[in-house]
Amino acid sequence: MPASKASAEDIAARLSALGLTTRMEQHAHRTTIEAEVPEPLPAETWREALEVVAGADRFGLLASSENGRTLWAALHKAVPATGDVRGPGHQR
Repeated sequence: MPASKASAEDIAARLSALGLTTRMEQHAHRTTIEAEVPEPLPAETWREALEVVAGADRFGLLASSENGRTLWAALHKAVPATGDVRGPGHQR
């Protein structure tokens, strides 16, 4: 299992353990985790959730009056260590 997928699964599991509903999606270059944040959320749980997502490459919070609050995290997928990674138009 790629390290980014294992890390994403760990983040999702830890957020779930805090009582948040999570979903994980695989994209071409990253794996994302989203967690619905209920109102109200105790300050201690917020601190723990932020500690969890701090292990990601990027994280943030989306908040709107229509959709509530969603905490998200993204982990970049690793680039292959071998071969020409410059792309098809740059082959020798």
